[in-house]
Parts: sequence; C-alpha cells; structure tokens
Amino acid sequence: MAQSRRTFLQTSAIGIAATRFAASVERKRPNILIIHDDQHRGMDLGCAGNDQVITPHLDRLASEGICFTNAIANNPLCTPSRGIFLTGKYPLSHRAFSNDLPLATGQETFATVLKTHGYKTGYIGKWHLDGIPRGKFTPPGPRRQGFEDYWAVYNCHHNYFKTKYFRETPNLIEREGYEPAIQTDLAIEFLQTCKNEPFCLMISWGPPHAPYDLVPEPYRKLYDPASIALRKNCKEDHRRVIADYYAHITALDDNVARLLATLDERGLREETIVMFTSDHGDMLWSHGYQKKQKPWEESIRVPLIIRAPGLIPAGKRSDLLFSTADVAPTLLGLAGLAAPAEMEGTDLSRNVVGEGGEEPHSVFILDVLPCDQARQFPGRPWRGVRTKRHTYARWPDGKGWVLYDNIDDPFQLRNLMDHSDHAALRRELEAELQTWLQKTNDPFLETDEMLAALGFTEIWQKREEHFRTGENW
Repeated sequence: MAQSRRTFLQTSAIGIAATRFAASVERKRPNILIIHDDQHRGMDLGCAGNDQVITPHLDRLASEGICFTNAIANNPLCTPSRGIFLTGKYPLSHRAFSNDLPLATGQETFATVLKTHGYKTGYIGKWHLDGIPRGKFTPPGPRRQGFEDYWAVYNCHHNYFKTKYFRETPNLIEREGYEPAIQTDLAIEFLQTCKNEPFCLMISWGPPHAPYDLVPEPYRKLYDPASIALRKNCKEDHRRVIADYYAHITALDDNVARLLATLDERGLREETIVMFTSDHGDMLWSHGYQKKQKPWEESIRVPLIIRAPGLIPAGKRSDLLFSTADVAPTLLGLAGLAAPAEMEGTDLSRNVVGEGGEEPHSVFILDVLPCDQARQFPGRPWRGVRTKRHTYARWPDGKGWVLYDNIDDPFQLRNLMDHSDHAALRRELEAELQTWLQKTNDPFLETDEMLAALGFTEIWQKREEHFRTGENW
C-alpha cells in the first residue's frame, strides 16, 4: 500500500508543521506550481512597495502566503541562475556558470527527486540550459533534468509575439500571440490533466526581460511614461522603457490570475504550493547601467512569494535571507522530502512555515564569467556577500569594488569601500566571503585563468564564435 501523505509528512523533517498542510484527511503529497519570469526586479511589485506597478493578483497571492523581501539571485545571469534554481548547487558545481553553457546531466534536481517520489513533472517556456544553438531541440531524457511528463519548451528567444516551442519531437511549433498568454494556456492544459498523482509544474515566462516594448498595447496604455517616478539612483531618463517593463509585469499578473483560477476550479488550491519568483533583476539605468551581472540590488534582488494554505501563515512578510540556491532544497522540504546531499543550498522550509530554525547569515553573490553586456562593465569576474544589512563585492586581485549599508542607504548611493572608518566592517565581510569561497571550492580567478582551470577554454571559444557568426540573441 502506498504511504499516505499524512503518514509521510509526520515522519519528515518538517514534522508537525507539515502535517497541518494535510488538514484532516488522508491525501497525496502537495502539488507544486512554480511561476517564474525573467529579469524581474524584486522591488517591482505592489506588495513589495512599488505602488506604480499594477499587480493585484500577485499582491493577493502574497496576502494569502508569504512575501520575502530579501530574496537574492546568487549569480544574476540567466543560465547560471536557472542552473542554481534547479540543482540547489552553485555555478562551479553545476557547471553552467555563464550564459549558453549546458547544464550538466546526471545530477539531481528538485524535479528528478520529485519524479522518484511519484510526481508528474512538467516544464513550459524558456529553458536556456541546453547550450548552443539557442534554438536547439532538447529531446526526452536526461537533458530535461527530471521534467518528464509534459514539455513545451524553447531553449531561448525573446520575440514575445512569435511564440516558439518544442514538444516531444524536433518539429518546431510556432504560434502568433503574446507568448506568456499562450504558455499559460499550455499550463492550464497540463493542470486539467492532473488527477490523483501529485504534480510539479514550472512555467517560465520570458518577460519582463527586453525587448520591453513587445507587450500587448492595452497594457502599454495603462502606463503614462510622464508619470513614472524614477528610482533615486537612476542616472538616465528612460521612462518609456520602464513603463513598458511595468506593462509586461501587469500582463504577467493577469496570467497569474488565470493559473490561480484554474487551481480553484479544479479544487487544487488547498493542496498546492505556489511559488512566484524570477532568475534575476534588471538595472534599468540605476547607477547608470542596464541588464544584470551586477552586485547592486536592482540586479540581485528578485520577487519571491510562496503560498501553501494550512502550512504557511497567510499575509506574512519576511526578511529571511533566501537565495536561489535555497529554492530546490526548500521546495523538497515543504513537500516532506529530504534534499540530496549534493545540493549546496539550505533547506529553509522550517523558517518558511514559522517553526524557526537557524537563518543564513549571508548570501554568496558572484559573476563567474561576465558575458554579453557585462563585457563592457565590469568586464571582470567578481565575488561578494549580501547580508541583511550590507552588500560587499570585490575583484579577483583583492581590490574592493562596492560596500553599501542597505538599511541606512537603501538606494546604494554611498559606496563605503574606501572609507577608513569602515575598515573593520570590510574585514568582517571579507572573512564571510572567504568562508563561501572555501565552501564552494571557488579559486576566484580572472576569466581566462578560470576557463583554463575548469577545462572550458575551447567550449567558451565555440560559444563566442557562434554568436560572432550571427545568431540573433
């Protein structure tokens, strides 16, 4: 006889708190719905304090669960961050440490673990974990990293009115229309096939990543660029772009509503963990920069909302340090499953459900191999730590780059790195960084030295040549 969900959770690491999620009936393990977008700054939700962006459905989701205000992308770049998300391992361990390097197969992900425990697993949307070319077909098997039962995926593109995806064959499916809406249709299709077995579905939308203007016109009309208030650290006036960025977020918010409504209609609300988050943020001209791969808050902070009725207290805000590396072990913990020993992140499930537990003192932040826009600045690898109060980052040669007090200076306008009265703080944060470098076996080298040390010189040269010869990225 299959073990009941109640019995299973009573014997899990979460114990009494997790049995509350089982309510008073015998039923299966919790379903998991992960809603994931691309390049979404953590401060750009209504529930996160930005009253300019219209996100009523995500705000409602936060009111029904918990909103984390210190959710941090360890490596704010698409491929390495997505690899961290799935594996719970830092980039040098999962090996996809820069854009367009393939995620190594044969390692555990939260999906492979869930699959072995009877979950139906599915993935929809942007993948960006299968190397080059970006338009390649990912066949059934290990390169799907545990998502075995439903697949509607394109490795990477950003034309949001030209939807592309593969299913089980190399025959490319192309459809006209706003891509997140079509992907949400597919997610609803998946949800409608779920019956008795527990499921884990991850839907990964491309927006609000650029191109910012590829958003349906009704959403663009919601935002008057002239009324956009720029962040205090924004160095250039690009209100039209920021208005379009917000328009994408509102369009996604409406699709969140459709997913939540489907859970309600199918009676799945009470037994489904819902997570909303992103792979990294977007500078959007704060401090004069664009995109990501920077240690500033706009680049590393991401939205994170988790709802699980009966397990997670409703309407809570948490300043718990919660990094991308912690997602996989924490999701498994919330499902009553132990994380594989190879996962390097921390299972924060006890903290999430309100049972206490030791909190992380810092988050390891890094850019192993700057690429694309980051070739211009900083152009060099960096490492650092983000605590609840401070952000610290430096270069491989030991020279400091940034040090901010994020409580006294939330817009990071005053770099304390060279202030003599903060020498003791620099030593303390450097010691914290050294602990992370040792824990992750990171030699922290310049780009060419790191590529040679990892045996990736030839692989990276092929990646660079591929884009030099003209693939539209």
